[in-house]
Amino acid sequence: MATAAPVLPVNWSALAARHWPLLAGGLAMGLPTLFAMARGPWSIESGVHGPIVLATGLWLILRRLPDIMARMQPGNVAMVIAGLVIALPAYAFGRAFDFISVEVAALLLAILAVAYSYVGTPVVRMMWFPIFYLAFLIPVPGWLLDAVTQPLKLLVSQVVTNTLTEFGYPVARIGVTIYVASYQLLVEDACAGLNSLVSLSAIGLFYVYMLRGSNWRYSLLLLALVIPIAIAANCIRVAALVLITFYFGDGAAQGYLHNFAGMVTFTSALLFIFLIDKLLTPLRNALLAMGRRRS
Repeated sequence: MATAAPVLPVNWSALAARHWPLLAGGLAMGLPTLFAMARGPWSIESGVHGPIVLATGLWLILRRLPDIMARMQPGNVAMVIAGLVIALPAYAFGRAFDFISVEVAALLLAILAVAYSYVGTPVVRMMWFPIFYLAFLIPVPGWLLDAVTQPLKLLVSQVVTNTLTEFGYPVARIGVTIYVASYQLLVEDACAGLNSLVSLSAIGLFYVYMLRGSNWRYSLLLLALVIPIAIAANCIRVAALVLITFYFGDGAAQGYLHNFAGMVTFTSALLFIFLIDKLLTPLRNALLAMGRRRS
């Protein structure tokens, strides 16, 4: 029986010495973008998942280095040039005009094109999930955020108003503005669910890939449940802020408790995903048994 040849460890110092111009160019592009992300998208609620995605995405790649070294082969030069021709001008445009979404997307495309030139198509196919997962680093553009969150804001505000009215609270709604007693609260993007939805989708995707990736049907089911969980969690968040405003005033709801409610909501939704996964264990086992029988 033939055994696979051992894969030698990567000599990082020799690799850096041999490809230092490429490394210098990558740092010249990557570091300013990282600083811009830290000052911008990663400092607000919609981007809290960014550093987590970056760290875990790099870990997913590094843990497969032996497989990458064993399967790597030169990529298609034409595809590499095409990728760089698109990525480099787009990066310069995004950097010059402060379009962070374009800048990050172009940087990722440039890195992918350079990596593909070294490792080739087989490795890129093998590493499809880390590549897709790292795309969550791209900040959601403002115009898309506004378009998608508007129906979510209407849904959340309607559910909260109807629920609190049933409990006898003096709550009314006009559009996405909720009126309680003498106060009015605007349901903003942060409370509409999209921000939590993006973060929960990224972390939920990582969780499913690492622990439940053996059954794609169950993985899709668990990922689909992220959407209603995020919306339900944000309904609870908005209801809590309305009640805080009713009992303690607008200052309490818009101060520390507003940010604290966001952290609690995200953590609770993430734990709820784990709980549902635990409760669906019989279904997961049945699907795994079905897959074994078919194979």
